[in-house]
Amino acid sequence: MAIVVLVLWLFTAGAGFCLLATSNLGRARAAATTPASQPATVPAESATVPAAAAASTPQAATPPPSASKREMRRAARDRFDPPSLTAAKNAPAVPGLRSLLEFAHPAFAIVGLGFWLGFTMVHDQALGWIAFGLVTATVGLGLTWYTANTRAARSTNAPGGEPAPAFRPRLVLLHGSAATVTFALAALTALILSH
Repeated sequence: MAIVVLVLWLFTAGAGFCLLATSNLGRARAAATTPASQPATVPAESATVPAAAAASTPQAATPPPSASKREMRRAARDRFDPPSLTAAKNAPAVPGLRSLLEFAHPAFAIVGLGFWLGFTMVHDQALGWIAFGLVTATVGLGLTWYTANTRAARSTNAPGGEPAPAFRPRLVLLHGSAATVTFALAALTALILSH
């Protein structure tokens, strides 16, 4: 059974690698850094517009006609928010969280795979439980990364002008399903072999 989990773990890693290879992560970072290197120029006529007149111009404060009552109340309440509060509301919970998760999720998965390989070869219970702990952390990191990307994709103002990553939904579903089965079988295998 440990070999089945090992093969399934390898399949999950392969699906994750395909997911990363087909995403726009590299292109999104390059696009976000290109405009920042060029200085922003302000036209002379827009510099003379008073702040009160600029603030009174209609922007995205009016909700779309298909908005729910809750969204309409929120839009009405948020239209008086200063720009700093609007930016704070749209900012990620932890700065750089997506970058950290982009590294930590695959790193934990690879290290856990190594421990599971050791467990498969020598059947040492400690290696199996360490691998199970790492797969648990990997699942948590993966779900957090997915949530952060979903939140960034829904946000109209991405922090730092960084576009949200885009992944293929079928590959996300395949990777998530394989990870779920891997997690369940790893727990079952570690429990059965520990008795």
